[in-house]
Amino acid sequence: MTDDRGVSHGTEPSALTAVADHQAKVAALLPPTPVLAKPLADCLGHALAEDLTTPISLPPFDNSAMDGYAVRSVDLAEATQQHPVKLPVHEDIPAGRIDVPPLQPGSAHRIMTGAQLPPGADAVIPVERTDGGTEQVQLFTPVQLGAHVRRSGEDVAAGDTVLTAGSTLGPAQLGVAAAVGAAQLSVHRPVRVLVLSTGSELVAPGTALQPGQIYESNGLMLAAAVREAGGTATLLRFVPDDVEAFHAALAPHLDSTDLLITSGGVSAGAYEVVKDALTGNGVEFTKVAMQPGMPQGCGRYRGGVAVVTLPGNPVSSMVSFEVFVRPALRAAAGHRNTQRPVRQATLVEALTSPAGRRQYRRGRFDPATGTVVLQGAPGSHLLAELARANCLLAIPEDVTELAAKSTVDVTLLD
Repeated sequence: MTDDRGVSHGTEPSALTAVADHQAKVAALLPPTPVLAKPLADCLGHALAEDLTTPISLPPFDNSAMDGYAVRSVDLAEATQQHPVKLPVHEDIPAGRIDVPPLQPGSAHRIMTGAQLPPGADAVIPVERTDGGTEQVQLFTPVQLGAHVRRSGEDVAAGDTVLTAGSTLGPAQLGVAAAVGAAQLSVHRPVRVLVLSTGSELVAPGTALQPGQIYESNGLMLAAAVREAGGTATLLRFVPDDVEAFHAALAPHLDSTDLLITSGGVSAGAYEVVKDALTGNGVEFTKVAMQPGMPQGCGRYRGGVAVVTLPGNPVSSMVSFEVFVRPALRAAAGHRNTQRPVRQATLVEALTSPAGRRQYRRGRFDPATGTVVLQGAPGSHLLAELARANCLLAIPEDVTELAAKSTVDVTLLD
């Protein structure tokens, strides 16, 4: 059945786990991480654990916004290019000078950007509107009261909240923290993630491929995704398809890991080492109503470390990370913004989607036109097409067709 937006609706097979249900299970595995006091320089990318209030105003004192002369505006009321006002220059006030003397009527102090405005001055005239004199200065234009003066508290006043808990600390946030005198901040520790790459067919990039071998890419890709999401990642590669080897590879890392992410080895075929090793050890496997990424698993390895198992096809693995893991990682690490930005876009071409599954298609969103073009076919092995995409389109489970010019939500990846 097609509605008036050109959208065709289908049904969802009841045997499959809903995407939202699996998201909730993964999120429940990761409680909030501990709060640490860290030096400001080490806080980039962390989430602030408590509001930061300022003990001082910004600016802390009235100061000059220009290189020029601190003056009383009334003294320049009659200044013109042909008849400049001439004033004696009594003081130089560079930025950082503490002992700033008052300005007497009928005089000027030469002043630099950021320097404290002297008592008695009510404006700054830029040096470009003067002759630049050092003992006596000619001033060619009037100046308005308060011109080129940064007032104390103009940015924030003492006692104001400058950063709120949950803020992700980027350069600007760290800058304002430093500006109000914070030497350290209380932040959530990032989630510590072990990325395990299994498969006897996998070899390191840069080596020669033998028949039947492929270069290992999922581990590197997922470890990078963890770091981009604000976590820390340890990559454990080239674990062979052997259950005992799998358990042995995990053992040294369990005490320093919050979350284990695996890719591959979770389907219904033979030699599914992840599924074989984790079944009966606290991890449950399911089929989620999505494409790509149907085979999923999660739980706690032997009651301890949280585990999320992702499919092995690279697009399935990356899309699954975006849908299930990234929001949970950011929430556990205290970030207020756990989701990527979503925009509405006009679909340039028609598409079809399987009934009962939420399909995630790769796309190229053009913010200038508000349109989105599909990037490649739905195949879960088309990694190069994912690399060219800058967004994901989530087609709802009950939609089997979208006509060209339909309005869709796109999740921005860039």
